[in-house]
Amino acid sequence: MDAVFGFAGTWSLDGWYNNTSFGETKINVSLFPSMRSVGTDELAMVNEAFARRFEDILNKSSLKNEVEKAMSDGKQIVFTGHSFGGPIAILAALWCLEYRRTRSNDNLVYPYCMTFGSPLVGDRIWSHALRRENWAHYFIHFVMKYDVVPRMMLAPLSSIQELVQAITAGINPKSPNVSGARSSDTSNFFMTVMRSASCVASYAACNLKGCTNLLLETVSNIVQLSLYRPFGSYIFCTGNGKLVVIENPDAVLQLLFYSSQLSSEAEAEVIDSRSLNEHLLYRNEMQESLEMQDVVCLNNLTDIPLSSNVNPSDEVATMNLALNDLGLSTRARLCLRAAGEWEKQKKKNEEKIDLNKKSIVDGLSKIQEYQTKCDIQKVGYYDAFKLQVNIDDFNANVKRLELAGIWDEIIEMLKRYELPDSFEGRKEWIQLGTQFRRKVEPLDIANYYRHLKNEDTGPYMIRARPKRYRFTQRWLEHFERVQTGARSESCFWAEVEELRNKTFEEVQNRVLSLETNAWGWFQRGLLGNDVFFPESTFTKWWKTLPTQRTQASWVSSHINS
Repeated sequence: MDAVFGFAGTWSLDGWYNNTSFGETKINVSLFPSMRSVGTDELAMVNEAFARRFEDILNKSSLKNEVEKAMSDGKQIVFTGHSFGGPIAILAALWCLEYRRTRSNDNLVYPYCMTFGSPLVGDRIWSHALRRENWAHYFIHFVMKYDVVPRMMLAPLSSIQELVQAITAGINPKSPNVSGARSSDTSNFFMTVMRSASCVASYAACNLKGCTNLLLETVSNIVQLSLYRPFGSYIFCTGNGKLVVIENPDAVLQLLFYSSQLSSEAEAEVIDSRSLNEHLLYRNEMQESLEMQDVVCLNNLTDIPLSSNVNPSDEVATMNLALNDLGLSTRARLCLRAAGEWEKQKKKNEEKIDLNKKSIVDGLSKIQEYQTKCDIQKVGYYDAFKLQVNIDDFNANVKRLELAGIWDEIIEMLKRYELPDSFEGRKEWIQLGTQFRRKVEPLDIANYYRHLKNEDTGPYMIRARPKRYRFTQRWLEHFERVQTGARSESCFWAEVEELRNKTFEEVQNRVLSLETNAWGWFQRGLLGNDVFFPESTFTKWWKTLPTQRTQASWVSSHINS
């Protein structure tokens, strides 16, 4: 038996927006630790009013206990909400997914979320994070063709604030004056929202098509554009019983605008009223659609026909009929194609990156051979690389630079979102990135301090640590769900270099911290015995510390042995 948790909407303005233009705030990472970009280390943005209302429900009701019990009983959990109850259902489902991850029982059933006429909730990073975690397909959103509420968050509060109060009666099913908003208010509200939607969709489409016109950036700096973006599976109800399913978030954004376009001025009065009325018709529409079971999935966006006139025998005819039912123009179809092409390009980029795996593995193998040779000579590879006295040191530097080039390209692609969102969740790449960081970063540190760059630039960790190492560390920390900085073992030598240039009195707390961390790293095999070689930079520094500090340390016993 399923456990269904339903959430009703709120019909007051402060339940929709706070005082900022779009009502956004950073996500609460204590509740939603996955909602961030690993590549850029940015937190997702969420509508503050929705987040505050959900946290109130979570803290002041029995929701948490009831969800936990349903999970323990092995029930299929479904969160659902209509209108402004949709965002609360979304946040509840996301919280449940995060909570499920902390449970050791792998047999727990994944929750689903179904919304009807829900406004948008989060930004692009929100959508990216859900796809990375492979959670997006647990969210299903039904949207009527002309329902204005799912498009509402694309408009700044300042443009619709006066109109919202006037049209509330038209979308509140509990209002005694339901559908009683004045036609002029309804028209102004719909047109204002759609103008903002047009700006957002057009800007996004230009980016999808690779437009490099500087005017585009200038306009975006002048015009306030909504940061909210769709995510999950969207099911558009055409109004004639047909359902159109689409999962590409860039394409969904275009559909939210283009499916509500007017084909003529004569339609304006009818569409204006439908933009509110349709918000209350989901039950009837669902009954009709489920009876007909006429569903079209727009999976191959690059195959979308640009003309509304397609030979019925053509394999894309079914798709074309659905696009016609949504009223999509040639321009709209071009935008959908662009979204499909961009998704295809991301996959091509990923295939290209995958071809570099062998080069990375081979390069790391060469670095490992270099490290082994150094160990045989009782000179740690960090110190040998820093001295640069023979051909092996030179060859190791060549491999370091080759590997750095490969990983810098990957990091730049991630920063520009040029790889599929799922790439950051691929375990084999997380492991490869960790091996690269642990093996190669000590050489970068050795090179930095060999050339005395710290004297001009400052400490390596603060001023010079490359993004390729910052990212691969965050990548592992996110994957293992540990706090930031918990996997900093590859920076051991950078801390040693900084501490050895200061008096013990200045840094005694940092020395203790390094000693404690190094013990854990040594126990886990992340620091080798080369650290304790007689001519090691670490050993030489350690012997300069006060005797009363070092004699009882685990470090001294390893150095002496």
